Amino acid sequence: MTRSRKAAFFALSMLLAPAMAGAAEVNLYTTREPGLMRPLTERFTKETGIEVNTVFVQGGLAERLAAEGSRSRADVAMVVDVGNLMELVDRNLTQPLESKALESAIPANLRDPQGRWFALSTRARAIYASRERIPEAEAAKLTYEDLADPRFKGKVCIRSGQHPYNTALFSILLIQHGEPWLRDYLTKVKGNLARRATGGDREVARDILAGLCDVGLANTYYAGLMLSGRGGEDQKRWGEAVRVILPPSETAVNISGGAVTRHAPNRAEAVRFLEFLVSPEAQTLYANGNFENPVRPNTPTNPIVEGFGSLTPRDVSLPDVAAHRAAASRIVDEVGFDR
Repeated sequence: MTRSRKAAFFALSMLLAPAMAGAAEVNLYTTREPGLMRPLTERFTKETGIEVNTVFVQGGLAERLAAEGSRSRADVAMVVDVGNLMELVDRNLTQPLESKALESAIPANLRDPQGRWFALSTRARAIYASRERIPEAEAAKLTYEDLADPRFKGKVCIRSGQHPYNTALFSILLIQHGEPWLRDYLTKVKGNLARRATGGDREVARDILAGLCDVGLANTYYAGLMLSGRGGEDQKRWGEAVRVILPPSETAVNISGGAVTRHAPNRAEAVRFLEFLVSPEAQTLYANGNFENPVRPNTPTNPIVEGFGSLTPRDVSLPDVAAHRAAASRIVDEVGFDR
C-alpha cells in the first residue's frame, strides 16, 4: 500500500470510528414522567449528538439500581423529593463528581459538597385558599400552622399525609418545632379535614371550587399547570378558584434532582447531561414546561408562577429534611392522619 493510500485509509478509519463504536449515549433512569423530560432530552441530543435513553421507573428506583449492581446500564438517576434523592446517596448508588459548571450554576445549599447529588429544580409547598370565601387580606397572612386553627374546622383539604410532598413539609416543621408539637399539629389538622386525606394536589383546588373546603396544601406548579389551561377547561376553573399563598413565615421548598450513578458506563456523557440541565436554556425549559422554580440564579420563572409572589424558602438543610422524613412519617401514622 502506497503512503498516500495509507494516509487516505487512516483518515477514513478516523471518520468511521465513532459509527463503528456506536453513537454516544446516556442512559437516564427517572421517576419523572417521560413526557415532562422529553423537551429537555431532545434539546440535549440536538445540541450534543448524545442520545438519551430514558427508562421510566415509577417506583423503587433505588431498589432497582441496587439489584442491578455493577451490571446496571444507568448513567443518571433523576427523582423528585429530597428524601428519594438522599436514599440513593445513603445506599451508595451514586458517585461523586467535580464540575465547575454545576458548582457555578447551583447554589451550595442545593447540591452535595461531595458532588453526589444536585438539585435541578425546586417546587414550593403552597397554601391554596378560596377566592370566594377567604378575603384576600386574610389569605395573604396564612401560614402552615394556621391549618390547625379551629376557625378552619371541616374546611381543610389535603392529599395523603404519607405522600412525599407532605412528609417533606412535616419534616421541616418537625425540625423547627419538635415531635410533641408536630404530633399535636397533625392531630388538629386531621380534625379540621373536610374529607379524608387523599387524592392529589389538583383535587384540592377542585374541592375548594366545589365548596367542600376553604383551604388546603398543594405545590405551586400544579396551579401553574391548571391556570395555563393545559389540563383542560375544568382544571383551569379549579385553578382560578384559589389564591396561591406562599407563607410569609417562609415557604417549604422541595426539589427534583439528579446524580451520576455508581456504575455509570457513560460517565462523561452523564456529567455533560447534568451540566446541560442547569444551563440557562434548560432551566428556562424547566420553568415554562412544568412551572417549577429554576435552581440557576437569575433564571426567570414562568409569568404565571411569578404572579404567586416572591418565594423565600425556609432556611433548613435538605439532608436534614430527608433525615427527619422517617420520624415525620411515623407521626403521621401514630395520629391516624390518613384514616
